[in-house]
Amino acid sequence: MASSSSSVNSKPQAAPSAAKSTFFRRILPALLVANVAVGVYVLLRTSKDEPNQKDERAAEEIPSAPVAIANVTVPQQTIPVRTAVPIKVLPPIPEQEQRELFKWILEEKRKIKPQNASEKKKIDEEKSLLKELIRAKSTPNL
Repeated sequence: MASSSSSVNSKPQAAPSAAKSTFFRRILPALLVANVAVGVYVLLRTSKDEPNQKDERAAEEIPSAPVAIANVTVPQQTIPVRTAVPIKVLPPIPEQEQRELFKWILEEKRKIKPQNASEKKKIDEEKSLLKELIRAKSTPNL
């Protein structure tokens, strides 16, 4: 049995023909790109049309013939009054924690790679402000 399985695996595999290699190298990627493009188009088109179709269906359901209304009293609706949500007053952040936070922000600003001169200037200004806040004797209340 071992000899028969080795003879099956020892067959040389035929190289793909020129037509197959052309198909796989040039036509197949183009078909895949076209397929994805059509899929995205259909997906976006159907997602945009759904609200419009609902409006059209609702308009079709409304009767177009005038309806006679005879002494119909409509109860007066009261408008619900919204109550203000109470604002939670948090305890002030200790000064030492504020300094640690400013130091952490400064470290993160140092890691940023600016893309142009204006962005670099803005980051440098922010870093200088953070350095001033860290060195100050008292920090502003946040």
